[in-house]
Amino acid sequence: MGFLDFIFGTKKRHVKQYLEQGAVILDVRSQKEWDNGHIDEALHVPLDNLTDKVDEIKRLNKPVIVCCESGVRAAKAAKFLNLNNIKATNGGGWIGLKNRL
Repeated sequence: MGFLDFIFGTKKRHVKQYLEQGAVILDVRSQKEWDNGHIDEALHVPLDNLTDKVDEIKRLNKPVIVCCESGVRAAKAAKFLNLNNIKATNGGGWIGLKNRL
């Protein structure tokens, strides 16, 4: 197992575990990106609006798998959610995540 397999394998395991726990998928891309395609069952909250929506996400009372285009914004969002006592993981890019569902 190489380093990249270790890193990406860990992400896949986290996503699988979160899905088994009934996680919601949160897409933090812009409205324009969302309109060009998204995971059907995902919630959409652009990263810039996440602070305003944190209480709504808490009320879901479920773990969160965050996605974006490449995983960079998803990583920021997951870190922010975890700091606000919401169990969240970076699901990476939305297309890759969609293919794993």
